[in-house]
Amino acid sequence: MTLKEVAERAGVSRSAVSRTFTDGASVSDVMRRKVEKAASELGYSPNALASSLTTGRTKLIGLVSNNFHNPIFLEVFDLFTRGLQDRGLRPLLVNLSDEVEPENSVRMLRQYSVDGVVVASSTLPSGFAKAFRDAGVPVVHSFGRYSSAPEVHVVGIDNREAGRLAARTLVERGYTQVGFMGGPETATSTQDRYTGFMSEISAHPNIDVSYSFAKEYSFDAGREEMLRLLKNRPAQAYFGGDDVLSIGALSAIKDSGLRCPDDVGILGLNDMEMARWNNINLTTIHQPIPQIVSSSIELMVATLAEGDRYPEARIFSCSVVERGTLRPAPKA
Repeated sequence: MTLKEVAERAGVSRSAVSRTFTDGASVSDVMRRKVEKAASELGYSPNALASSLTTGRTKLIGLVSNNFHNPIFLEVFDLFTRGLQDRGLRPLLVNLSDEVEPENSVRMLRQYSVDGVVVASSTLPSGFAKAFRDAGVPVVHSFGRYSSAPEVHVVGIDNREAGRLAARTLVERGYTQVGFMGGPETATSTQDRYTGFMSEISAHPNIDVSYSFAKEYSFDAGREEMLRLLKNRPAQAYFGGDDVLSIGALSAIKDSGLRCPDDVGILGLNDMEMARWNNINLTTIHQPIPQIVSSSIELMVATLAEGDRYPEARIFSCSVVERGTLRPAPKA
């Protein structure tokens, strides 16, 4: 079915049909009903790509990330793609796992004429998202680094505060030998979680603290790093940086003939679906991912409608989820 056939069935001009299916175009209610009735009878759907030539808007949103080894992003991508589609937008998923400079990514997404970009990463520096803004592409950095004066829209958590919360949790459980086992040292999330963790522990001089970093946020990297730590005198409990690292660490603890939390305690971060599985049962810090994704989409939609919107930071709080990999919390 073509636009011309819809116009003939409705008894209107082709431009009237085009306006009916163009967001923001002026068309009377009577005209709209006639066109929509004819389109329904004929089974007509407007061509989105052809419409973009008229409106100058593709409704494509680049959804870019750089860690496809971490299963948490399956949840993130599911929420983002459904949420964008519900708003009439079309996600374009881009894998930046081997990308360290933003220029190639900016060039590629401009070739696709995306209307905006969501950088969904807790490891990329803020300059990566800023490169899109500098190229004139509306951008939101989800799970980005918190700043009181952000250069682009940022939605996520305060990773320094998450590190402090992790340290307080281990102290409250009575551990006197604790460790920080972070993700890659170059990741902004690792740096901030480490800074928060160590600053909180420094207030407790009776507690011994160690730190190390895994190669990446992945199961294999977490397992490898914990196996290395267990060769020496391990800490009583570790803040694992994130859930997938912590689950890898749990595997290493079990295969080394040790028990968790009796021999070594583990605290994760994210509260990903897998952490709730009975055979894992990971005590972790809950990051409100659905709210972060929803707020990111809301901010993107607002930015598309208001191009000169001033950058803002939307920060969500975290909380500890009690399961079975740490000593029980003390009773009040």
